[in-house]
Amino acid sequence: MRRIGGPDIVAAILIALVAGAVFTSPPLQTLQGLSLDILTALRGKIAPDRRDPATSPVVVVAIDGETYDTPPFRGSPTQTWTREIGRVLTGIADGGAKVIGFDVIFPSSIEQSEISFGETPIGARMKGFDRDYLIALRKLSDNGKLVLGEILSNDHPDVPYPAQRLAVRNNVRALNVHTDTDDVIRRMPLSFSVGDKRVPAMAVELAAHALGAAPQTTPSGATILSGYAIPGAVPNTLTLNYRGMGRDVPTYSFADLRACLEKGDSDFFRRAFDGKVVLLGTILNFEDRKLTSMRLSGGYDGTPAARCALPPPTSTAQKARSDVAGVFVHATVVRNLIEHDAVSELGFPLRTILTIVFAAIIAFAACMLAPGGATIAWLGLTAVYTGVAVAAFTQALALPLTEPALASLAALAMMIGYRFVVADRDERFLRKSFAFYLAPEVINTMVASGKMPALGGEARNVTMFFSDLSGFSSIAETMTPGELVTLMNEYLSAMTDIIEGHGGYVDKYIGDSIVAMFGAPADDPAHARNAVHAALKCHEKLAELNASNPAFAGHGLSHRIGLNSGEAVVGNIGSRRRFNYTVMSDTVNVASRLEGANKYYGTAVMGSETTMAQTGDTFSWRELDAIRVLGRGEAIKVFEPLADKGAESAEQTKVATAYAEGLACWRAREFAKAAEAFDSVAKIDPASALFAKRAKALAANPPSPEWTPVNTLEGK
Repeated sequence: MRRIGGPDIVAAILIALVAGAVFTSPPLQTLQGLSLDILTALRGKIAPDRRDPATSPVVVVAIDGETYDTPPFRGSPTQTWTREIGRVLTGIADGGAKVIGFDVIFPSSIEQSEISFGETPIGARMKGFDRDYLIALRKLSDNGKLVLGEILSNDHPDVPYPAQRLAVRNNVRALNVHTDTDDVIRRMPLSFSVGDKRVPAMAVELAAHALGAAPQTTPSGATILSGYAIPGAVPNTLTLNYRGMGRDVPTYSFADLRACLEKGDSDFFRRAFDGKVVLLGTILNFEDRKLTSMRLSGGYDGTPAARCALPPPTSTAQKARSDVAGVFVHATVVRNLIEHDAVSELGFPLRTILTIVFAAIIAFAACMLAPGGATIAWLGLTAVYTGVAVAAFTQALALPLTEPALASLAALAMMIGYRFVVADRDERFLRKSFAFYLAPEVINTMVASGKMPALGGEARNVTMFFSDLSGFSSIAETMTPGELVTLMNEYLSAMTDIIEGHGGYVDKYIGDSIVAMFGAPADDPAHARNAVHAALKCHEKLAELNASNPAFAGHGLSHRIGLNSGEAVVGNIGSRRRFNYTVMSDTVNVASRLEGANKYYGTAVMGSETTMAQTGDTFSWRELDAIRVLGRGEAIKVFEPLADKGAESAEQTKVATAYAEGLACWRAREFAKAAEAFDSVAKIDPASALFAKRAKALAANPPSPEWTPVNTLEGK
């Protein structure tokens, strides 16, 4: 995970603000409607409505295709249907309906026809045709059970013909709908200005009749009906809640109800319409179809209700459609109002804040994670938030969905671009600089630590690693150039893999020698432990190569490794045009000398006292000697790492014990005892054999009183 700094935080906040402001701005307001469409579709799939349509407070009487195909309506102009409509409406009212609303408009009467029929217009011949219809309207209106519909328009109003308006005493309400900029109906107007007063919309009027309460408008402009404050993000509108996707409204065919009247089954009307709000409208494939929030999942033209007289049509299977009959839009409003179930939307300020917060989360994720990880985070967070939004929508609360999702996606893209152009420029430079001489995992650790090497050099506490093959020059003389290259490539690859696998950095190869450091460029508090582990593993690996690799067969290669820890200057060092990442200091020189000192003691790995101290109790060590190396006046104690603590063999323990005893006697000038202790293991330990020889010489020829137990090495 990438560390972030102050500039990154500022960039993430600015990106979130820009993305949130853009995706909630008025030009992209259609996204708010799209959120409603998606939530409606997801709720319909995940948590479909389980309510019984029979419990619906509103039903639809449909002038449908069956009606057009059934006598006496088949082949007859709709203007001639009025008498039958009046009869059916009377039957519905007698069945106990609370109120009936017209979602059909008869703008003219057949009595008004001026088409000649013989010498007399048809209208004159049909005088009195609508009398029974108008009488039925008057009776229903006088009982407060009828509301006619009209379409308000300055250009082309669609209104009932005057006789109807007179019959219902002007009890006519608007059927106009509220369409968004994408021509989708997601909200419905609550009232309209007619003259100098506000008049309720058709659905509000019907719900008010059913509830027995008149709508009221508060000083803030909110509408209250029977104690229910109607929510609305857009002033004077109700956001539709298509909870049942249209299938929650029972639908009766007008043709079947007319046949039921002929049958004289008044009980059917009572069972079907008692206590209901009834809407009369058309359900046709070609007329009055509306796009709504159900357009993505598909809505239904109601649920076919029980039949009374006519057999069901041969094709009764319903299919979801992107559009629904307009009468179901009004039916949904009525049901939302009666059941207090309209959708509540967040206002612009809250919607914007939520979108910005969502975008900010993803922006910070994109700042800290790789692009792939940030994309997964976006997908996961979006999925979780979508689940929360769907759960809220089941409670009629619409949280913004598309705005946060798209704003956060834009924030993700912008933050990735910002990182590529600005924030990760130095990181890419470092990765490119170190790619050919540093292990990928070390580069990752270095970048993640946030501690980058300063160009020109910086002080670091490191552990230096020097290794060299013993007697390699003489071995190389017996090999062809091809064999030599193969051998060296195998050896250097194996050793480098181990060094880099322990977090080390190979500074350079000098012939068969390897110069490496631990603790830079990647910051590693355990650099000394890792260096010792790597040295022991390299020694084991060389033994494996000698035993199993054909290129090493017959050569019996051995190497020496020197380790030293301390302060060093690391960085890009060289000329202005050409430089390398390398290290310089006395720490480096001492490590080189310790590598060479191994040949005096017959050891493979030698470490300084500082390296031993920095490893804590991780390893078992034996102190070899105190030495003074070439080019350094101060004596240093040197140690040999044997194995991990507790993993040393019995032979190693025996040798280390005898050696420690001999070294103590040596430093106490008890040379005879020292020689005896060293001799006990001299046959299996070259270092003990060396000290036994030196102790015997000094026992035979004691040194002066100024003698100090420090071995001064003359060579490198």
